[in-house]
Amino acid sequence: MATAQKTVEQEHGELDAVGARHRTLWSDVWRQFRRHKGAVVGLVLLIVILLGSYLGPFVYPHDPFAIDISVANLGPSLEHPMGTDNIGRDVMARVLVGGRISLSVGITAMLIGVSVGTAVGILAGFFGRLDGILMRGTDMFLALPILPLLLVIIMLFRDSLREIFGPELGIFLLVVFIIGLTSWMQTARVVRGDVLALKEQEFVLAARSVGTRKSKIMMRHIFPNVLSPVMVAAALGMAIAIITESALSFLGLGFPSDFPTWGRLLFDAKDFIQLAPMRVVWPGLLISLTVISVNFIGDGLRDALDPKLRSKG
Repeated sequence: MATAQKTVEQEHGELDAVGARHRTLWSDVWRQFRRHKGAVVGLVLLIVILLGSYLGPFVYPHDPFAIDISVANLGPSLEHPMGTDNIGRDVMARVLVGGRISLSVGITAMLIGVSVGTAVGILAGFFGRLDGILMRGTDMFLALPILPLLLVIIMLFRDSLREIFGPELGIFLLVVFIIGLTSWMQTARVVRGDVLALKEQEFVLAARSVGTRKSKIMMRHIFPNVLSPVMVAAALGMAIAIITESALSFLGLGFPSDFPTWGRLLFDAKDFIQLAPMRVVWPGLLISLTVISVNFIGDGLRDALDPKLRSKG
């Protein structure tokens, strides 16, 4: 009986050892991420907003562009849960469509900014002769007043891009690329610092000693090890891109009036704030909730990707 009990205990010990050996980096990251309650709440909230924005317009029965003057400026009701605007369009339908556009701008601009910042950071950190040039260029971009620069660029190129790509796609491309190309500097600085430390590690020196090409070292050894700060920068960059697009649209320099975004809905509603104040509340609330949830996710990723905190788990 004692022998059988020892055998069972040994089997359990072996299973635990196998389970410990099969723990991966991303399973540890997910385990640590789940411990950050704010990050989990932010992730759930962001998923709800994404599903509502991308799938809601297919489910919600009202047309966001249908005009009905007879029901203009109504408050929230069962027929129109968020009310109607000054020409009778359903506000909830427009908020759902506007969320799809604002989130698409935020995600696309974030990808551009993170891609440029990561490339600049890796090149500056890995190649010493490029470090000075790239970092001085980064400092120059950091010194620029971003919002006035965005306003000037949009005023200069808006009409020409509208003629080439159309009023909607042209403004989308302009806003996305301008936001993306003015939001990469912080990512570049963080990635450069990590690369400077990584290129002196033993595994990189070993790869160099056996004659591995520099491009392969960067892709196989450097890039995977800088994904942690890149992912955090991506989460925060999405929030910044959404706020920037909303600010541009609120100033009347973003998308056209018949192409709703959350910022554009705020701009259109500001003249009717005394007559229908809830028109301002809904898009502003969704902008705030999206930015807060993305910031919480960024905080959770930062903690989850910290090896010191993971080792405690």
